Amino acid sequence: MKFLSPLIPGTLIKRYKRFLADVTLSLSEIVTVHCPNPGAMTGLTAPGNKVWLSLSANPHRKLKYTLEMIEAEGTIVGVNTLHPNKIVHEALSSKMIPELAHYETFACEVAYDQNSRIDWLATHHSYPPCYVEVKNVHLKIGTGAQFPDAVTTRGTKHLQALSRLAEQKQARAILIYIIQRNDIDHFSLASHIDPTYAKMAALSHSLGVEMYAYCCNVTQSEISLSHRIPIID
Repeated sequence: MKFLSPLIPGTLIKRYKRFLADVTLSLSEIVTVHCPNPGAMTGLTAPGNKVWLSLSANPHRKLKYTLEMIEAEGTIVGVNTLHPNKIVHEALSSKMIPELAHYETFACEVAYDQNSRIDWLATHHSYPPCYVEVKNVHLKIGTGAQFPDAVTTRGTKHLQALSRLAEQKQARAILIYIIQRNDIDHFSLASHIDPTYAKMAALSHSLGVEMYAYCCNVTQSEISLSHRIPIID
């Protein structure tokens, strides 16, 4: 996923009210930017961290800058939660995800299971349909990534829907954790943060929901899928 124009560097002053951050640009200009991430962003929001912003082409937008990346522990981390779906779509189209490489068509935001919408529905005339939910990850604990970084009732709802789908045995149900950083070697569930989600994830997996975790290469010009890492208990 390439950015349409060069990102603008800055220095983080603070992140607040979940969706706002103050950033210092060159020449000491201070701007308030949109932070497209509802999570806790643990370990990323220390004042003084280097950040990169995108500039909106919409002249009517109230906040013209969007926070895209933060440098933490010597690594550039993508923080925009809207990007993982785009990253997965590009990877699906280019057959970079082996578990789904044999599918031909991919539809987004398809309705299923009690008014829910799946991120991607993969289809092929010779295989059962595959429902793919995508989750954004950036929390690092030790050398591993964890999800979620805050309690997520929405995430638990998605697991419940995928579980019902898997139980029917007529389609595949997959959850892909997209980690917008490349300095970790395994993935696990943050049961200390959201035990309800962790328990539901374990149940979902036992019912047939497939789960995969992929790292990303993150640079100032693009974010792309890198490699799959193991999921451990």
